[in-house]
Amino acid sequence: MKVFRGYHHPGIATACALTVGNFDGVHRGHQAMLSLMQGEARQRGLPSCALTFEPHPRDYFAAMANNPKLAPARIATLRDKLSDLHRCGVDQVVILPFDAALAALSPQAFIEQVLARGLGARYVLVGDDFRFGAKRAGDYALLDTLGSTLGMEVARMNSYEISYSHLPNLSPVAGELATAGSGHSQRISSSMVRLALAEGRMQDVARLLGHPYHISGHVLHGRKLGRELGFKTLNLRFAHWNPAAKGIFAVTVHGLADRVIQGVANLGVRPSLDANDVNGGRVLLETHCLDWPLELGLEGAYGKIVRVELLHKLHDELKYDSLESLRRGIAKDIDDARAYFASTRHHEL
Repeated sequence: MKVFRGYHHPGIATACALTVGNFDGVHRGHQAMLSLMQGEARQRGLPSCALTFEPHPRDYFAAMANNPKLAPARIATLRDKLSDLHRCGVDQVVILPFDAALAALSPQAFIEQVLARGLGARYVLVGDDFRFGAKRAGDYALLDTLGSTLGMEVARMNSYEISYSHLPNLSPVAGELATAGSGHSQRISSSMVRLALAEGRMQDVARLLGHPYHISGHVLHGRKLGRELGFKTLNLRFAHWNPAAKGIFAVTVHGLADRVIQGVANLGVRPSLDANDVNGGRVLLETHCLDWPLELGLEGAYGKIVRVELLHKLHDELKYDSLESLRRGIAKDIDDARAYFASTRHHEL
C-alpha cells in the first residue's frame, strides 16, 4: 500500500476508485465500504484509494474554538489507521492535512480540485450521510451532479447495521438508532466504537471492529519506574491527548518475541505521578508482561514495533498516594489479569 501526504506527488495514481472518510477505528462498516469500493475498482481496472484527514476535522475545529470538548476521543493512532487500511487491501491512501485552507474549501472546489484534478477519481463511493466542504454544505446530490460532469461515477452505500442481539450490552448512540425489519438495529459508527471503549466493553468493541482492539508502536525508553518497583514495562506513546479507551486492561503482546505474551497494561496519563516527569503528562500505554521473554534481556525490547491487544478492562486509572500503594495496586492488577486469562482459557496461536 502506498501512502501519500497530500496529492502533489509524482508516484500517486493518475486515476483511481475512491472512498473518503476519517476512518478513526476501521470498523466493520468501513470494512464493508472498502470491500465494495475495491470490487468496483477491479471491475474498472483502477487502483483503490482511501482519502482521509489528519488531524480529525473535529480536532481542528475544537482547537479553533479553544474548546477541547468539541474534539472526539481518538480510537486509533495514525499508524494503526494505516495498518488497518493496509489489512483491508487498499492500494493507496492519501492523507490530507485538515487546516484552514481545507476547512474553507467550498464543496464545488473540493470536488473539482481534490477529487477530480488532484486524485483523478473515476469512481467515488461514499456513505449515505456523507457531507463535505466548508460548513459541511456539500452532500451526495451535489457530488453526483457535479461529479458526472467531470467524468466521475458516484455511488453511495447504505449504513452497515448490527442487531442488538449481537451486542447484548449495546448502548444506543444519539441520532443513530435504526429499525431493521421487526427487530432493532443500529448503524455501526466510530461513535459507537468510542462509546463501547469508554464503557470498557471490550468484547463489544471487538465485534464492532471485527478484531480485538489494539494499539501498536515502537517500544520507547521511559522513566523506568516500573523496573524500580519490580514490574518492568513496555512503553508505547498514544499520540492523541484523548484516547477513547482509558484504564487498566488485561492484554496480549504481539511482535515482542516469537510467541504471544499475556500482560496487564495501563493506558492513560498516570495520575499517581508528576505530570512533569519524562513523559510530560502525555498519554502512555505501559504494558507489563506476565512472563518476560528471557531472551530479550533487560534492554532487548527497545525499538521493537509491537501490537498490544486490549482484551478486558479491569478498572479505571487510579491515583495512589504513595509509591508503595502504587506497587501494591500493580501487584493486584497482575493477579487480576492472571485470573482473567485463567478463567477464559484465552489462547493465542
